[in-house]
Amino acid sequence: MSAIPMPLTGLAQEANERAIGRWLLVCCAVLLALVMLGGATRLTESGLSIVDWRPVTGVLPPIGDAEWQAEFQRYQDSPQYTKVNQGMALSDFKLIFWYEYAHRLLARLLGLVFALPLLVFWLRGMIPQRLRWPLVGILLLGAAQGYMGWFMVKSGLVDIPRVSHYRLAAHLSLALLIYASMFWLMLRTLWPQRAPRDHWAACSVFCWGWSQSPSSSVHLSPACAPA
Repeated sequence: MSAIPMPLTGLAQEANERAIGRWLLVCCAVLLALVMLGGATRLTESGLSIVDWRPVTGVLPPIGDAEWQAEFQRYQDSPQYTKVNQGMALSDFKLIFWYEYAHRLLARLLGLVFALPLLVFWLRGMIPQRLRWPLVGILLLGAAQGYMGWFMVKSGLVDIPRVSHYRLAAHLSLALLIYASMFWLMLRTLWPQRAPRDHWAACSVFCWGWSQSPSSSVHLSPACAPA
């Protein structure tokens, strides 16, 4: 006796959830790349090279000698230059600037990779009711993460060229929470037939492995100076 075919609506819902799961998998990959770039930014002591926060206009790097000189002048007024890198040449400044700029640019890209498909899925009615609030929550956490990154950097631009460890810990915790949330929803949408305890086990093993990796001691923010 042949099995009863699944209704079309059920097939459509399954296809929608798989599309959402693949999108979340891409978001997880971009966030992982952001973590690795954040590690390079910290190891090269580049985290405090950009001393202002311009979420929109800061997308474009300095163009021309005049803009580079202006950017360098702002950095020369920072504690990291006066107490650590005094006498640094413009060419050396450009090197640390590009690390930090790339890190912030990738963070903005992650925001777009998450927000734009979310809007498209939402307008097309592809997101099940049970996933709407969790996805909106992740979006809000991402916005908070961007602000927390700058809030952390500000602590290294006052007197001591080193960010607050409390703000760094908060920033790291937010990053882990965002990753775990996306990873969990990805598992629930790509493999809905698995038991929830199996999903929790996968998340726990992955997060534990990440916490034991060298990158876990590196800040995950758009900017951070080494301690």
